[in-house]
Amino acid sequence: MAFYEQHIHPKPTTFLSKYIFSFDHKMIARQFIWYGILGLGLGGMMAMLIRWTLSNPGVPFPVLGNLFFPMSGGVVPPDSYAMLFTMHGTIMIFYAITPLLIGAFGNFCIPLMIGARDMAFPAMNMLSFWLAVLSAIILVASLFVPLGAAASGWTAYPTLSTLIGSPGVGQTLWAIAIFVLGISSTMGAINYITTVITLRAPGMGYFDMPLTVWGLWLTAILNAIFLPVLGAGGLLLVFDRVFGTQFFLAGAAATNGTGDPVLFQHVFWIFGHPEVYILILPAWGMVSDILSFFSRKPAFGAKATALAMTSITILSTLVYGHHMYTTQMSPLLTQTFMTLTMTISIPSAIFFANWLGTLWRGSIRFTSPMVFSMGVVFVFGLGGLTGLYLGTVTTDLYLHDTYFVVGHFHYTMAASVLLGSFAAIYFWFPKMFGKMLCEKLALTHFWITFLGLNGVFMGMMMVGYGGMHRRIYNPFIYEYLEKLIPLNALITTAALLMGIGQIPFLINLVSTLFFKKEMAPDNPWEVGTLEWTIPTPAPHYNFKNIPVVKCGPHEFGNPNLTTGRDFQYQTEELVKG
Repeated sequence: MAFYEQHIHPKPTTFLSKYIFSFDHKMIARQFIWYGILGLGLGGMMAMLIRWTLSNPGVPFPVLGNLFFPMSGGVVPPDSYAMLFTMHGTIMIFYAITPLLIGAFGNFCIPLMIGARDMAFPAMNMLSFWLAVLSAIILVASLFVPLGAAASGWTAYPTLSTLIGSPGVGQTLWAIAIFVLGISSTMGAINYITTVITLRAPGMGYFDMPLTVWGLWLTAILNAIFLPVLGAGGLLLVFDRVFGTQFFLAGAAATNGTGDPVLFQHVFWIFGHPEVYILILPAWGMVSDILSFFSRKPAFGAKATALAMTSITILSTLVYGHHMYTTQMSPLLTQTFMTLTMTISIPSAIFFANWLGTLWRGSIRFTSPMVFSMGVVFVFGLGGLTGLYLGTVTTDLYLHDTYFVVGHFHYTMAASVLLGSFAAIYFWFPKMFGKMLCEKLALTHFWITFLGLNGVFMGMMMVGYGGMHRRIYNPFIYEYLEKLIPLNALITTAALLMGIGQIPFLINLVSTLFFKKEMAPDNPWEVGTLEWTIPTPAPHYNFKNIPVVKCGPHEFGNPNLTTGRDFQYQTEELVKG
């Protein structure tokens, strides 16, 4: 469907068609945002229990402990600890960050920022959300079955995830939930890809798209290619557990020539390493735009940033083996994967330098979206640099499966993506809901979160360097780890601080949505991308007339402007001297 064929959808007339089974991409985005916030809440509570257990083994956690483990008096039992960190990782990655960044802002931003009236396939969009809800119901139901939920880690390695390692039905429900979620996300990815290719406003070339759209589009491409791989692995795991097949049965290769647990690791990480970039690419794109918007100057090297993200997208498909250096991989393969892993740091360094170039000598406005975006620059720098030690064979052999790995991927997949999500929420909230969040509460939220987050994840890398393994219920039964007790207590304190830091965010959301009467101006941030050329909040049809794009998304500080503004809308001719 070309731009000139886009029709205005009739306005929904019933509660169900407007709020529940909506075809409107903006309402589906709101549904995803609440879905993701609920996931953050549940996964965050599990994180608190994990941290408390590591620094206070055998001591009940006040309130939360009794909520999750009433039968043991609020103490996390040893046999439930593996279940706790498995579900925490699964929920945070697939049911919190994914719906927030990709589901909510992919749905909300793509049509509005490319000048479209909706997604290419609105019905598929609605179905994608409800399949994600079904997946979440299956996963949460696994918490209440006999023997409890999955306990094999979020990577679900056999033999831990086979009937030998996890005899209950919880692990089967985990695999089914991931399979269903894979279908949902693949449908969303196809929708995003098609929308960007076919529904861009006239005049909008690929390099006229905001970098936010670039990040979401490249993420969708990776999702469409690699989520079916994870789905296939999950389905084969279900077959092994339910129908007695031997795809991942340990020792099967020695008897009948089929079956190998390491096969699952290959299948998982072929998806799993692109997944890192599936989660971070949207945040990179949003941060690249927001830094330009609030530095009040054009994004430094915008085309180079888009090409660097494209290069990373391609290279991310070739580096998965660095997760498997300890699986008796051939030395020739380890050297190849190490070289490719080091290569991917080159385009990463390019767009990181472009971020700094955007900030350099900018007229910076320290709004809440800007400070969260600057936080992403800091934490991603730390996460990327520490990844070099895990991509190098010799250092990874020591650091593998320690808390150094946990700290590293939390800096990249949790800290960067979480701060990026908050930057996006604060920036697009007025366009989404028509009201401005309180800036004082937002800045309070940032500083408490930022300090707590760095205390947790930097501390994790320190105890990991000290040799602390990531799957031990009580590490202090080992004499060589006793000296890490004070540091673990400090990490737990930082985690509690980070948890408390989310209270201002919740207060801000509730008070703004339900008690604030003042409506936001149409363009509160003074930005020229297409979503700010229409009323706030966006009407159900988005654009009464499909816009015609005449310049890029980062036209700031042009000395030849005579409009009284320091920016141009993308629908205006570029003013030249």
